[in-house]
Amino acid sequence: DAAGIVTAAGKTFHMHKGPGLVRDVFRTRDMRSLPGTIGIAHCRYPTAGSAFNAGEAQPFYVNSPFGIVLAHNGNLTNSDQLKQEMFRTDLRHINTNSDSEVLLNVLAHELEIAATGPRVDPDTVFEAVTNVHRRCRGAYAVVAMIAGCGLLAFRDPYGIRPLVIGRSDGPEGTAWIVASESVALDSLGFRVERDVAPGEAEIGRGSG
Repeated sequence: DAAGIVTAAGKTFHMHKGPGLVRDVFRTRDMRSLPGTIGIAHCRYPTAGSAFNAGEAQPFYVNSPFGIVLAHNGNLTNSDQLKQEMFRTDLRHINTNSDSEVLLNVLAHELEIAATGPRVDPDTVFEAVTNVHRRCRGAYAVVAMIAGCGLLAFRDPYGIRPLVIGRSDGPEGTAWIVASESVALDSLGFRVERDVAPGEAEIGRGSG
């Protein structure tokens, strides 16, 4: 129903997404507008929200704290409760019916609480993810980028949705990939290293 890519060049995010198949959403000119050496992508089929709402295409972006983009595979079973908490306690506005936007805002709020200054470090991110696990119920495999930090990948404590890490060694160095399906690794020439463990979070820094 929709597809999207966000790349990071330094601390700047570059995004292109829209409704339709990947082949329809992305043209050569669109790919040229996505510089950087780190990025996340998503192909949407609607498990929550509306299949006809282009605004629910992922990845989602929130500018505070630091700047975060997130793509999510799964379903939150307490999404309605979290929306109420977002509005009444966290003072955050959810603009769509997508539980992925809810998950992004929970992560952003917990990261804001855990942060002690203008820079984000791995311990701060891991603390925030721990509190996401505490608040969110259901199945979720997540890839995200935090401006100035890098790529974040984590999986729900029960490991309901898959998330796999791959590696490719080439003349320019080692490249890493995290995907919800190993076929994505095979088609890009990566080898499977291992699954992200249930409840585990991984951080990787891009050079772009």
